[in-house]
Amino acid sequence: MSLITEITDFMAPELDIYARATENQLLNRHEPGKGIFIAESPRVIERALDSGCVPISFLMEKKHVKSQGKGLIARCPHIPVYTADFQVLTQLTGFQLTRGMLCAMYRPRLPEVQEVCRGARRIAVLENIVNPTNVGAIFRSAAALGMDGIILTPASSNPLYRRAIRVSMGTVFQIPWTFWGEKESWPEEGSQLLHRLGFKTAAMALNDNAISIDDPRLREEEKLAIVLGTEGDGLASSTIGECDYTVRIPMSHSVDSLNVAAASAVAFWQLSRQ
Repeated sequence: MSLITEITDFMAPELDIYARATENQLLNRHEPGKGIFIAESPRVIERALDSGCVPISFLMEKKHVKSQGKGLIARCPHIPVYTADFQVLTQLTGFQLTRGMLCAMYRPRLPEVQEVCRGARRIAVLENIVNPTNVGAIFRSAAALGMDGIILTPASSNPLYRRAIRVSMGTVFQIPWTFWGEKESWPEEGSQLLHRLGFKTAAMALNDNAISIDDPRLREEEKLAIVLGTEGDGLASSTIGECDYTVRIPMSHSVDSLNVAAASAVAFWQLSRQ
């Protein structure tokens, strides 16, 4: 049976991990095996547990212990459960968006790039996308629209940041993903590795040589990696030069570009169709 402890003081040390630890402290770059993330809302927590993530503790409103938190608590019988009145928990930034429940969990081991690509037909590559809201939205679109995996450059925002998890609605736990490592730095080594794994690469970019996203050659590719660039500047010219295709989304009303999250949804829907 879980140990349920009521918290009455916002400064209680049990709340440090939820209220006072920064994202960088939770990430724990010096000891990645001890890294932590915070899952918010019952559905997201459930998806994290389903993916094999290991819980550390729960934090929830008292009323949820016997309602929407009951099943999660029963599923993790030896995990501490901290409860508090709503007035205490609202001092947590953004608590009203969490549906009254948080769970601290250990960060899972990231797979190798080859593991993410194994058996995949369509993957996304995110180059230096730094806004966690955009990262979360891209993951949600990727999961919904036929992507089999995601690979991020090291400068990209971590998908397990709280805002990214929240915006993704927990799909960061449903689609395989990892970061490029030192052995396959992007774009040169990474592009070569994707080619060895059988992928053609498609850079989403505004370019005079770009082909339309509905070009039949793209859908005919057996394996395709869709490469998306950072907010504002887009993909680096060296990345575009390494890719097999440069692809644009036709637009009207003199609009020259879309937000990267919106562009990803269009690209995933169009390029995942057979």
